[in-house]
Amino acid sequence: MSANLQEKDRRFIWHPYTQMKDFESTDLLMVDRADGVFLYDTKGRRYYDTISSWWCVMHGHNHPIIKQRVKNQLDRLEQVHFAATSHETAVELAEYLVSITPPSLSKVFFSDNGSTANEVALKMSFQYWKINNQPRREKFISLERGYHGDTIGTISLGGVPAFEGPFRPLTFDSYRIPAPYCYRCPAGCPEPEKSSWNTPDEGPFSSLNCSLECLEPLRKLLEERGSTIAAFILEPLMMGAGGIIVYPRQYLSEAVSLCRSHGVHLIFDEVATGFGRTGTMFALEQAAVSPDFLCLSKGLTGGYLPLAATLTTDEIYRAFYADYSEGKTFFHGHTFTANPLGCAAALGSAEVFRRENVIGNLREKILCLQQGKERMASLPHIGDTRGTGMAAAFEIVADKESREPFPAARRVGWQVYLAGLDKGVILRPLGDVIYLFPPLCTTTEQIDDILERTRQSLSEVLASMEGQA
Repeated sequence: MSANLQEKDRRFIWHPYTQMKDFESTDLLMVDRADGVFLYDTKGRRYYDTISSWWCVMHGHNHPIIKQRVKNQLDRLEQVHFAATSHETAVELAEYLVSITPPSLSKVFFSDNGSTANEVALKMSFQYWKINNQPRREKFISLERGYHGDTIGTISLGGVPAFEGPFRPLTFDSYRIPAPYCYRCPAGCPEPEKSSWNTPDEGPFSSLNCSLECLEPLRKLLEERGSTIAAFILEPLMMGAGGIIVYPRQYLSEAVSLCRSHGVHLIFDEVATGFGRTGTMFALEQAAVSPDFLCLSKGLTGGYLPLAATLTTDEIYRAFYADYSEGKTFFHGHTFTANPLGCAAALGSAEVFRRENVIGNLREKILCLQQGKERMASLPHIGDTRGTGMAAAFEIVADKESREPFPAARRVGWQVYLAGLDKGVILRPLGDVIYLFPPLCTTTEQIDDILERTRQSLSEVLASMEGQA
């Protein structure tokens, strides 16, 4: 049966972010079922889902509470359009989201994935300035290596060149500033000393010995062109697809202050960082800041169904609130906006967070992962180990001293991924950055096991790279 599925897959399916030629002779991982932190293939082999199935399965697979919520909703209402129509599950979810986010965020606009959540924020900000007689504010700022989705609007603000590829001519112009990538500081400063993870409350840069010179491009841009800028979009504390880049919370708080002083909207993309990933429900809490738009998806439903939300302020909402004839309506929507099944899954996830004290129980797990990740630092070609909360990453380089990367054609990260499958651990790389993003329900014993299997996978591949560039 497995061989037949592989053959049909090759014949009929085009997978995302996948060079299909890689699988002419190599089989795809054909997943048959899942439970907790494990995936099982069609041959019965077990694998740790160390990337939470692309960062969304927060409470593990097959959780009874979320499943029951969805089943109950299925018997009641499975889908209804959301234009001038509503339903109880969406109302309950909106109330919940407003209750757990900063007080200034009082309105919820639903969509269906992270890209659209960010696209909604971009369009709302853009239209807001038109309505408020500041038509010159048409530009957006984003970070190099930032990632906000795959729609044309969001790749216009993305900073991962490989993801743009041939689509650059389709995108609109925006301002991109250097990322606060401490391992490869854009200002040429020495890497800030990282704090030891002695308590879960200590981030990697708890005591920052850095003047944040990487903020100068933002400061200069705002001084010169602030009156033409609609919003600054960024991923708080941790940039995901750009390489799990963790940066100081002081950068975030200073960036917020700069934008506020120039009247520029702030869009926080917490699609990847939200719902406990960085150790707090939202990463923004760690810098005590609040945006004008907060974009959520992935872990919103615990990974069970597609759903997204963009939260914003009453001030922005009221700008659109007018007689229809004034032309201020926000004309944007999706067929599956606030889908009842997705909303039910999200409420199920909320119930798990509450019943199982998920955030409170992360402390020991975070220590286990963050202290344990340092096992990789002594391996050949591991240039940087970094992480925050329940995320850790290991950057592979050709030379530790110069930090020179391997040529992309060597595909070192891909080799580690294949080695990991042999050891029952899924290590899907971001280029040559290997990362761990386990479900929040992962136990400390499982984290230790994952780390050891990861170390073995890295050791096996990197030993063969010694002396090569």
